Amino acid sequence: MMKIFVETERLILREILPTDIDGMYELDSDPEVHKYLGNKPITNKDQIADVINFIRQQYIDNGIGRWAIIDKTTNEFIGWAGLKFVTIQTNNHINYYDLGYRLIKKYWGKGIGVEAAFASLKYAFDKLNVNEVYAIADCENNGSDKILKKVGLKFIETFDLDGIKHNWYKIDRKEFDNNV
Repeated sequence: MMKIFVETERLILREILPTDIDGMYELDSDPEVHKYLGNKPITNKDQIADVINFIRQQYIDNGIGRWAIIDKTTNEFIGWAGLKFVTIQTNNHINYYDLGYRLIKKYWGKGIGVEAAFASLKYAFDKLNVNEVYAIADCENNGSDKILKKVGLKFIETFDLDGIKHNWYKIDRKEFDNNV
C-alpha cells in the first residue's frame, strides 16, 4: 500500500516508489536540473534505482525522506519535495530537518515548488512536531532562493559546501505559524 503524506490543491506528495524510476531518471539526468547540484547528472537507470533505494531506506531509518510530487489531474511524476533528516554535519549542524525540492524542468515556474515546499513545512510542524527546519541553496540558484523566502524561511548566512558558496536558511515553528 502506497503511503500518501500530503495532498494540496494540485499535488499528491507520496512516498517515492521503485516504479518512479522513469520519472526520477528524467529528473536527475537533466544537466539543467543539476546546474546547482554539482553538475553531475546521472547517466543510467541503475544509478536512479540506487537513489530510490537510498531514499526508501531513509523512511525506515529516520521516519522521513523526500516524497514524490504527483500531479493530481494527470497522475504524472513532477519531481520530489519534502524533508530529509540530515545526520552528517553540514555548516556546523547535525541531526536536523532539511527542506528540499527538485522538479522536472517542464514544471518550473508554475508555483509547484512553492506549493510542495509549503505543504512539507506544514507537515514538519503539524505532524512531526519539529521546532525548526533548515534549507540550503547554491548562492547562484535564484529560483530556489525565491521559493525558500516565499514559504517563510529566513536567510541566516553564506557558507562553503564542497568548494561552492551556499545560502543557509531556517524557519522555526513560530515564524511558520505567523506566515500561515
